[in-house]
Amino acid sequence: MSVEMVEVSVKAAEPVRPAGILQQNRVFLDFFWDLAKPDQEVRLKAVEDLIQYLKTNNKADELDYTFKRLVDGLAHTRETARPGFSLALGQVLSAFEDVSLQSILNRIKEKHNLQTVKKKLVRNALFGNLFGVLALHQSSRLSKEPQVVLGCVQLLQSLSQQRQHLKDLPTKTMMDILNEIPEEVFEEVLFSALKTDLASAFSTPEQLQLLLVALQRFPQTLKPKKLKKLLGSSTIINADNIPKLTEVLKMAARSVKKECVLPAVVLDLLKLSLKEDSFQLFWNNAIINGMLKEQPGPAHYLSFRLLGSALPLLSEAQLKEVLSGEVMMHYGEHVVSAQKPDRFKLAPEMDTYVSDFLQGCQDSDKQLAVMVGFSSLTNQGYPVVPSVWRVVQHLQPAALRHYVDWLKKTFLQPQLDKLLDFSTRKQKGNQEGREEKENIFRLRKWIVARLASIIDNHQVKRQEDLIMDVARFVFFHAFFSAKKAWADIPETEGKLSVPLDDKTRGVLVNSFFGLLLSMHHLPLTDDSAEGSAVNQKRALGVTADGTMWIYHLVQYAQVLLNQPKHVQSSQPFSPEQRQAWDSMLESVANLKKKAKKGASAESGAFQQLFLLVGMHLFKAPEELLDIMKDLQSCVDKALEKKAKKKKKKQATEQEEEPEWVEVMVDILLSLLSQPSRHIRQVCKTVFTSICPNVTAAALTAILDVLDPEKDDEEDSAVVVTDDNKSKKPNEEDDEDEEMEDDESDGSDDEEDEDDDDEDDDDDAMEEEEEDVEEGEVDQNFRLELMKVLQQQNALATEEDGSSDEDLDDEAMMELDKGLSALFSEQKKKNQAKKDEKTKLQKEKTLVRDFKIKVLDLVEVFVARQAGSPLVLGLVEPLLTIIDKGMSSDTHQQEQDFLRRAADIFRNQLCRSKVYCRTVGDRQGELHDLLDKLMTKTQKLSDSSVCLYYFSASLYVVKVLRGAPTADTKEEQTAGKAAANDLRFMGNVDVDRVSAVFREALGSFMSKRKSPLTAQMFTDLFNRFPVLCVNLLDAAVQHITSGIRVHQQGQACVLVLRAMQSREVQQLLSGARWTELCVKVTGQLAASLQQVSQTESKVVKEKVVKTLELCQFLVKHVNQQKLSVDLEPLQRVLQSLPSVITFNKTGKLEDTYWAVMKHFGVMKPKVEKTKPDMEANQQQVPKKKKGFLPETKKRKKRNKPVLEPAGGNSTSTARPGADKRQAKKKNDNKTKQKRPADGAAASQPNPAKKSKTQSVSKPAKKKNKKPKQKKEGGGQMDI
Repeated sequence: MSVEMVEVSVKAAEPVRPAGILQQNRVFLDFFWDLAKPDQEVRLKAVEDLIQYLKTNNKADELDYTFKRLVDGLAHTRETARPGFSLALGQVLSAFEDVSLQSILNRIKEKHNLQTVKKKLVRNALFGNLFGVLALHQSSRLSKEPQVVLGCVQLLQSLSQQRQHLKDLPTKTMMDILNEIPEEVFEEVLFSALKTDLASAFSTPEQLQLLLVALQRFPQTLKPKKLKKLLGSSTIINADNIPKLTEVLKMAARSVKKECVLPAVVLDLLKLSLKEDSFQLFWNNAIINGMLKEQPGPAHYLSFRLLGSALPLLSEAQLKEVLSGEVMMHYGEHVVSAQKPDRFKLAPEMDTYVSDFLQGCQDSDKQLAVMVGFSSLTNQGYPVVPSVWRVVQHLQPAALRHYVDWLKKTFLQPQLDKLLDFSTRKQKGNQEGREEKENIFRLRKWIVARLASIIDNHQVKRQEDLIMDVARFVFFHAFFSAKKAWADIPETEGKLSVPLDDKTRGVLVNSFFGLLLSMHHLPLTDDSAEGSAVNQKRALGVTADGTMWIYHLVQYAQVLLNQPKHVQSSQPFSPEQRQAWDSMLESVANLKKKAKKGASAESGAFQQLFLLVGMHLFKAPEELLDIMKDLQSCVDKALEKKAKKKKKKQATEQEEEPEWVEVMVDILLSLLSQPSRHIRQVCKTVFTSICPNVTAAALTAILDVLDPEKDDEEDSAVVVTDDNKSKKPNEEDDEDEEMEDDESDGSDDEEDEDDDDEDDDDDAMEEEEEDVEEGEVDQNFRLELMKVLQQQNALATEEDGSSDEDLDDEAMMELDKGLSALFSEQKKKNQAKKDEKTKLQKEKTLVRDFKIKVLDLVEVFVARQAGSPLVLGLVEPLLTIIDKGMSSDTHQQEQDFLRRAADIFRNQLCRSKVYCRTVGDRQGELHDLLDKLMTKTQKLSDSSVCLYYFSASLYVVKVLRGAPTADTKEEQTAGKAAANDLRFMGNVDVDRVSAVFREALGSFMSKRKSPLTAQMFTDLFNRFPVLCVNLLDAAVQHITSGIRVHQQGQACVLVLRAMQSREVQQLLSGARWTELCVKVTGQLAASLQQVSQTESKVVKEKVVKTLELCQFLVKHVNQQKLSVDLEPLQRVLQSLPSVITFNKTGKLEDTYWAVMKHFGVMKPKVEKTKPDMEANQQQVPKKKKGFLPETKKRKKRNKPVLEPAGGNSTSTARPGADKRQAKKKNDNKTKQKRPADGAAASQPNPAKKSKTQSVSKPAKKKNKKPKQKKEGGGQMDI
């Protein structure tokens, strides 16, 4: 407000404008306030409103005042305000074209004159000039007034010398002006003014960019002849100028070190080199021989960014040349070295450059050149780009096809000399024993993962034939090799220049089964998806004609097996295995025929299982041969049973059912032990289809696997291999995932090689430490050591003393050999123990992982067959798993298994809306189960496990109760039906069940440490009101008979929840309800009488719960006007405040007065009284805090008197002077404080004497201590 008023008053003093005109319009002045606000939206709104206001009113004095305020605001001290005033000035000039730009420019120069401005405001004045020129430029009128353009450029030239404040902003503004004005204005007005800047283009990046912009905008003016006069050469990029350009590029690289961007001048130079046909010269001399000769840093990063930005500008030939040159080599070294943490990584930027190029380029040849160029950049055979490089999704179909062909060709005939291969400095030092085969393996490993990722990425524009081509290629080289080329099998035509080793085949096998999983989830391609858009459910894992992908691969495998002349299998089938393969094909053909007659999920699931097991025959034929035979017999029996069941339904036919289902379950369990996610999913699908046919024996086979007590027996279900090639047990699905971490794989090898020896040493030391920590030294080893020493007479005794000098060299050698053999043997024993321990741990992990997979089958069965009586057999096994799991180790895998089992039990079994409603003749069995569960519940120690057992008990009661039949409901009226529904308990023996829960409630109330909780019984009361009514009397008794105060409070909670239930009120309506209220009233009165005077928190919590029950009871009795005597309870309540002290605020007091309110007793109001300030003031002097004892006080010293002695007498004789001097002390804050004792006599100033006088007051003695510290200093000043 003060700023505005000052500006207005100054303007009003001028004779031109009458005083007070602007002061009448507050809205107009507010626009300028809003222009300085930090919020951008507010500033923009102010600009719009200001222009609208000026156009509407059209007053000359307001327009003139507007220009004054806007020009002043250009140099605003607030940085966010300057752009607002600059934008407003430009928009106002654009709206009022009759205002001359020259007049505004003169105003700007006059107001922000750098010669007359104060030194501390120079920076603001610089920005004022700059934003003034920007405002003139934003008005879009500069081209109409050439002289103003000249003035702006000259002003910017003077500002460009102030780089410490403005940096390169003036030069950039000049470029913007050049982009706006026509060529005539440049030639006639600006060229002469810019001659100096243009001539010094090679001095700074900004001036070079100014020249490049002028060349681009005004080619007719800056012809080669004029350029030669300016620069000495008719072209910018030539051999003579390359050193100058290199220095400018280095300056530009350093200027954007923190911004991590490509300077515009560099890209403009590249474009100019392409235009002048001097790209080769520029790239080789300025970039490769100039920038890359610098140390790795900004100069290299600029070169890499220029490479990425140049991709859309170069031709195909230039792309191939650039992507196989030194810049790419240095980029590869950067990617490898940048893998270490805390290092700058430019690879994400390059990914963006390549992705943008591929997305905007429609030329498939250029796309292919870029992909091949980056894929050819290898570090010891391994490409630096990741195998899952997602830029491939932008390739055109033709480019993708050619890229896949290049990958396949490189796999078959790897030519490392044609790749851009490099090694780091460390790798070159360790390259002596490295063979070329290792590099070829690394390259082939990356190519296989690259091919698999193309299929796995659903964003890639691939056709069905390309998918099949990749799958056939990987499958062929994983399991076959070509003997003779044959046109019908294209894979036989490609010859391997280097044979495949076992490591490469292992990679191919794993990648193939990963491909199978990807194809299992593969959606229809874009072309075929249009035709199937009508289908609501999206088809996965099938081709356009509806055939499964895996079926096409099986047919291809059959073709290969039938051509032994042209194709050779890496692991040929035995006759028995080939027979199993042929029978599998026959079974699949039969299933397809029957599926055509009537499609069913069961036949499709069996087909998937057959085909998948058939493909796994190539990987592990011996393990899966028996499974294949059993599977065929099971499917045959299942289909026969289904056909017979359609013709006739007889009991004898149902007896055949258990055979095939049980065998099928055993097969699924065997397959689940295989480390394959694909097998796991197919097994789950198959089990889903056979769920309705599962029998008790089949379900028992599944539960036996999960039984913790049978772990030792079930170890045989999992094959534990003890070799180096075995997978990590917790990575069961590794074969289905591509080999990722490519960057680390390709870049950290040199670090791994360097650290191998150190790691080995560290491991050896750790092993020795572990051996020591394992316990005492092995006694057998000690005896053996004694024997060796005694044999060589090297063992010291007391008689001959300890000396090994008597031994000759031969004896010492023999002793060394004996000790070496002994310690070597001991080391082997220790290693064997460790290997055994590792094997057991690995086996345990595999078993746990296998059980997690088996839980899939349990989950499917619970979800699909929740209403089956067989589900009841899952209750106890799942509870056993949870109970054992809670007490087992805290390994992450163990916790996952436990969490999964608990989720299935609680959320999918106990809380399922679908449950078994046909108990039949199993009532007695279920009641026995309930007794067993509740007995176990009371014996547990862990409350969390107890919760699961209690939930299981409630589930059993729910199953026993069932639901009322629909026939009985229809016969009864609505009221009777509702009442009968409340009392309906189905097959529940109410008395027996009530006794069970009454016993549990008694255990809860009578044991000090019970696993049961009040919430468990609350759930029981809410779900089964009939049982609640039977247990209510017991709960009421426990209000006073609970063993602890806590249990008594919990009894009050249970009774309150029960009485609040509408169902309970309906069941106990009439006299029974009144009787209950009388009992509860008596118990509450007795409970409150037991309360003694105490401050115990537990007692107060019990009283709160008791009062809550009292509140509900008294309120309900009064509302219903029941004949219940509340006087005894009222008397006890009235005496309660004398027993327990209430807090000023709190739940206890609020609940108490809420209860008393129902008796007509209101909470007394407490009058608020102001504290007695005078009494507090009188008490302050009595507090002697901060006072020094007399022994600690400094004594008065005899010092020379430097002032009249009358000063001392006045200090004690004039108490009134203290007040006057105190006022002076507050006014004169610059005066120095003086010490408290004895300093007054040495000071001539009376005001200083008053400081010592005021210290004698008790209230001021807190300042005594600091004053004493300054005593010496005060004397020295005098």
